[in-house]
Amino acid sequence: MNSKNLLIVFVKNPVQGKAKTRLAATIGAEAALDVYKELISITEKATSKISDCDLHVYFSSEINESLWPGKMKFIQQGADLGERMYSAFHHGFELGYHRIVGVGSDLPDLNSETISTGISALSTNDVAFGPSDDGGYYLIGMSQPTPCIFENKKWSTESLLDETTRELSGKSISYSLLETLNDVDTIEDLRSSSLSDKFSEYL
Repeated sequence: MNSKNLLIVFVKNPVQGKAKTRLAATIGAEAALDVYKELISITEKATSKISDCDLHVYFSSEINESLWPGKMKFIQQGADLGERMYSAFHHGFELGYHRIVGVGSDLPDLNSETISTGISALSTNDVAFGPSDDGGYYLIGMSQPTPCIFENKKWSTESLLDETTRELSGKSISYSLLETLNDVDTIEDLRSSSLSDKFSEYL
């Protein structure tokens, strides 16, 4: 451990037919995989530039050595998204990290400044969220284990962030909200994203 701060990146393995299935339903599996590979590249660039922060990458099914070379890599553990995220955070706290931020890999506008802001927010808050346009969140940070965030949640719903912050307020757990970004799950997301020109042939 070289830092008290840890950044966790959650990556779904880029496999045709399994990546971006909602997008694939409209533009095809091969095109959806192309989009997702671009999103992974954006994520890799943004997360590799963070200073004073260790980096762990958690893959959905198998470790890909060609991505994030030289970084610590793991396979996600758990039956659902909540369990997989909490398992990674729990492991980080067990290793002695004080501030841990986790991000996904489907954000066309993710940058190192946003991630650094999330880490800094944990100096004065228990939890930090980066809200996404669909009502969920693209970033979550914790300065202490907070398992309730991951328990009994309806993942991928437009009420996720509201329900989670309401629960935290009821438990007097402080939180900070970062800028809102859009993730790319559907063709509508792609059309309204900064990647629309690059992938205009699919739109």
